[in-house]
Amino acid sequence: MTQAPIPPDGTAPRPDPRPPWRRWAPLALILAGAALGWWLLGDRLSFETLRENRAALVAWRDSAWAEAAAAYALAYVAVVAFSLPGGAIMTLAGGFLFGAVAGTGLTVVAATLGATAIFLAARSSLGAGLERRLQGRGGFLARLRAGVAENEVSVLLTLRLIPAVPFFIANLAPAFLGVRTRTYIWTTFVGIIPGTAVYSWTGAGLGAVFDAGGEPDLGLIFRIEVLGPLLALAALAALPAVLRAVRGRRASLEGEA
Repeated sequence: MTQAPIPPDGTAPRPDPRPPWRRWAPLALILAGAALGWWLLGDRLSFETLRENRAALVAWRDSAWAEAAAAYALAYVAVVAFSLPGGAIMTLAGGFLFGAVAGTGLTVVAATLGATAIFLAARSSLGAGLERRLQGRGGFLARLRAGVAENEVSVLLTLRLIPAVPFFIANLAPAFLGVRTRTYIWTTFVGIIPGTAVYSWTGAGLGAVFDAGGEPDLGLIFRIEVLGPLLALAALAALPAVLRAVRGRRASLEGEA
């Protein structure tokens, strides 16, 4: 058996007591679900699909609101957990079927559950192995993880609030940066509320768009009147980390003096 190298500080990496199949099973399940979902769905989660099934969906919602809401939430969990295409259309559909407020609530809860599933799967396999390899070592990645640990809330909220950061990146990156599960869950829940509310509010008005034969503007979140407040919230979330870095830098300079 090959012995793991001992880091310079003499601290040996902790062995993983789990058998390999248990460590990799969650990630394998996520990857298999993603492959199956992409094969089955393709580009079916589209505005045209929503338009074509408008009457049937509305009739189902009106006859069984709770069941329709539960089915929507479960479908959204799957879309996020398996990183399937069509998340924006799903959010519009939530607003269209359940209204801006209820649609936002259902989507935020479902998206948080799906994001947590992929986070835990990635952390239990790749993230856990990376943590063991970095134990007692320096280097850029170790310093990055230490910096994130010091500013967890600011980093995670900023990732969620900046629309340019792809959702699946914001879901997976924390798994490799050693963030705490509880912090990941509540920052995901809070951080996605503004963007979700924008799309749900737009979805609530889809009836008029359907009647006019038009299509919704999926790039509306990048309009300055929407993007500006989101970036302001992101800057506010990042402020504690910036102030901590400035104070640390100042203390370092005073120490050198």
